[in-house]
Amino acid sequence: MNGNKPLYWLGDEAAAARRRQDLWRLLGPRPSLDGAPTGALRTTTDSASARIEHWTLTLNNTEPVPALLLLPKAHPPRGIVIYCHAHGNRFECGKDELLLGRPALASPPYAEVLPALGYAVLAIDHWCFGERAANSERAMVKRLLWDGCTLWGYRVHDTLVGLDWVRSRPGFADLPVVTLGLSMGSTMAVWAAALDVRIDACIDLCCLAEFDALVANGNFDLHGEYFFVPSLRNEFSAGEISALITPRPHLSLVGKHDPLTPPDGVAAIDRAMQSAYGAFNQSAHWRQTIHDCGHQETVAMRAEVLAYLREMLP
Repeated sequence: MNGNKPLYWLGDEAAAARRRQDLWRLLGPRPSLDGAPTGALRTTTDSASARIEHWTLTLNNTEPVPALLLLPKAHPPRGIVIYCHAHGNRFECGKDELLLGRPALASPPYAEVLPALGYAVLAIDHWCFGERAANSERAMVKRLLWDGCTLWGYRVHDTLVGLDWVRSRPGFADLPVVTLGLSMGSTMAVWAAALDVRIDACIDLCCLAEFDALVANGNFDLHGEYFFVPSLRNEFSAGEISALITPRPHLSLVGKHDPLTPPDGVAAIDRAMQSAYGAFNQSAHWRQTIHDCGHQETVAMRAEVLAYLREMLP
């Protein structure tokens, strides 16, 4: 519906800020939070390359948020990855995907490679996942819609307040921040970077395609209920949401045979991003690569992600 909408706000920071406000408006009221986010350290373990801290964070007034914070063992962190876990109806997994991996991800799990690069890594259990899986996603979508809210808005809220928390730690305030995720995590990586200019770069895997293409081929129905924000397509295309990341670096990796990234939807995103980044004379900051696979991260994708993360470090 809005796939070809001109991005009048490009280059106008005040206008771009208003578009971010428009996006928040569509997400509905956010969960309340009294004061700044806080955390309580539960346990600490060690791996070959990382100190693994298990936290309980207060990111909203409704329920505690279990989280993992991984720290490099060899030296202080040089950057922060906000790791956004996938969906796949694996509600028992959540943040532990970072430690254990999942079938759709290449090996080894990201917990074994990101700290070795020099990154601290934050991963939270999103609403209805992991230690928060007692709540049914489907029921929560319905209840929040009744109240004029959205589950996606609640999840984005927790991601960005989690960023507030990790940036408040000593020595973390000035580190570069990268969002990273696959599938639902891909969408979270894009939305978080689009809504928060403190995020320096975005890496999304296996999800970014124009909404109109998903409607045209019917594959929008492969997404869970959480993905559907009322009136979103009336006001935003997927390309415009992604363009809110400009001119910051953005790597988008998709599978040629992935039903969630139809070729015309992937091409539409690329055209929009080439135009948006070109307006800033930053064409090199947008990179889309298409791999011969389905809805999965391949070994080649993993190599590209790690090379990109090395480029982001100071």
